[in-house]
Amino acid sequence: MSEYAFPGPLRDTLIAAVRSGAKTTTSSLREAYPVWDEPLPVAGTIQAVIDSEGVPRFATEIVSVEVKRMADVDDAFAIAEGEGFAGAAGWRAAHEAYWLSAPSVGDLGYTPELTDDTLVVCETVRVVPAEELAAL
Repeated sequence: MSEYAFPGPLRDTLIAAVRSGAKTTTSSLREAYPVWDEPLPVAGTIQAVIDSEGVPRFATEIVSVEVKRMADVDDAFAIAEGEGFAGAAGWRAAHEAYWLSAPSVGDLGYTPELTDDTLVVCETVRVVPAEELAAL
């Protein structure tokens, strides 16, 4: 199961961008996975994308996963997030604001310290066509 952001307008915007193919990358804080009691994502995994109402809308496959330092997220990855970032600087500013927001801090249970060395899980995804899913 894949949930982008928290339920609400941002999630709905993000999943629409994934569905259209405009968003092919996504990122999360590495340090959040133990808090969520979840393993790191694995390339080849097919997962349902959940909307704000908790309804599965379509499926994606994780094409690749890389853990990078925040400072090492490049322009190409940032642009592929499909959120209008002109490059890595815009990506970083938006993600720092999100990860330091009240909902994110509440979800983690603490305020993360975000530095160049903060580890970020960088995923590349693709939408799995319905005919492929039917063949599984």
